[in-house]
Amino acid sequence: MGRISRGWQLAKMSLRVIRKDKEILIFPVLSGLISIIILGSFVAGIFFTGAFMNSSQDTLSLSFYAFFIAFYFVSFFISVFFNAAVIGCATIRLNGGDPTVADGLRIAGQNIGRILMWAIFAATVGLIIRAIQERVGFIGKMIMGAVGIAWTMATYFVVPVLIYEKLGPWGSVKRSASIFKNTWGEMIVGNLGLGAVFFLLALLGILPIILGVVIGGTAAIVAGAAIAVVYWLILAVIVSAAQSVLAAALYRYATTGKVSEEFQEMSFAKPFTA
Repeated sequence: MGRISRGWQLAKMSLRVIRKDKEILIFPVLSGLISIIILGSFVAGIFFTGAFMNSSQDTLSLSFYAFFIAFYFVSFFISVFFNAAVIGCATIRLNGGDPTVADGLRIAGQNIGRILMWAIFAATVGLIIRAIQERVGFIGKMIMGAVGIAWTMATYFVVPVLIYEKLGPWGSVKRSASIFKNTWGEMIVGNLGLGAVFFLLALLGILPIILGVVIGGTAAIVAGAAIAVVYWLILAVIVSAAQSVLAAALYRYATTGKVSEEFQEMSFAKPFTA
């Protein structure tokens, strides 16, 4: 079985896990809601403390940048924490178990120190890359964009490595990059497969808007748009969870040569050495 076929099979298996364990969709929902609440508190803090502008120079104040950086770190941590919960639940299912929301929170909670260290490390790298991009010319922006893509690929398996191999931030990056070198084809095909499926599903969200326009009237158009937005939000939650499940499946495949005890027919024969 080639990389393309394996990648597509892994993508389909990820969707089967989501269908079987719909409760894990709560994790991306919680991640989004908590991030919105924290963003609201940060914005309120900025305005109520007068930290938005430097009144003497009419420029953004240092306090504003401090608020922004703090929010960036906190939101990154929240994202990684709930991503770890999804991966934990997905791995339980792939190992033949029946995960619960409590299982996901337990696994993420047991690794909260490593998750925090990784969030600080990765968010700092992201801020550095972004800062350099803002200060270089067009060619420099292209180079740093390529660096950002390479960083994203090299760190694709960091969360499962943090959870199951108990490494620190830099050790997790090196281990993740090693695994990626052996699974890059399956990873790309799997993610492209999920992207294609959800893109086609997203197009269906246009139908309520078209129907509202055909019916005519402000109420019908607004209702159609509202239905489309809700549909797209639900789809975004499923996409987020499916991508994390795919990462868990790829990690399991890379380290054991098997995809799932639950879906026996989708196990592959030869393990990678990473």
